[in-house]
Amino acid sequence: MLEFNDITLQVHQQLLLEQVSLQMATGDKVVICGPSGSGKSSLLKATVGALPLSGGKVRVEGKELSAQTVAEIRAGIAFIGQEPELCAERVHEALLLPFKFKTHRHNTPNKYQILEYLERLQLPEAILNKPCNRISGGEKQRIVIIRALLLGKSIFLADEVTSALDPESRATVMTELFRPEITLLSVSHDPEWICACSRLVEFSNHQLVEAGK
Repeated sequence: MLEFNDITLQVHQQLLLEQVSLQMATGDKVVICGPSGSGKSSLLKATVGALPLSGGKVRVEGKELSAQTVAEIRAGIAFIGQEPELCAERVHEALLLPFKFKTHRHNTPNKYQILEYLERLQLPEAILNKPCNRISGGEKQRIVIIRALLLGKSIFLADEVTSALDPESRATVMTELFRPEITLLSVSHDPEWICACSRLVEFSNHQLVEAGK
């Protein structure tokens, strides 16, 4: 589902990864750990072409990441950052934003589908009318997750998504993202999240080292 083949990643001339390979099968839940500034978030960004590689290749569902395929690859991946941009004035508009495009217009969710996901992610119906700049980071993360699930996405990149959540909200997010059909590559320092993942990978000397669990 996700492949990193001999990738080298540099940011501002700082070497983060050197000739690193990692393969993920469908349904894998891989968590990346390491010191602050080691390049964990940069690796997630490189997966969707937001940071260029200095060497090697990334493949998503067999497609090699390139200038020609980056839009298609991004369309199949949900990226959940620590402070997501919802790109709309109000939450309801943010949820429906992707469905304004021709590709997704025929799958526009109805009110009941939206309310079901709000309930599953423990968000009140009233949040739909709130300005996006007036909701918390944790609420934004859950709105982005709902939007991705409404779009039917099954590959998620998650960057410290539990850092702004209380224990109950964290449990609901984990219930959604740890479903068997979801392929999940994440960065986290949360012990509960790490324990729930099927594989743990650590940054060490510009390499990714898979640790036993």
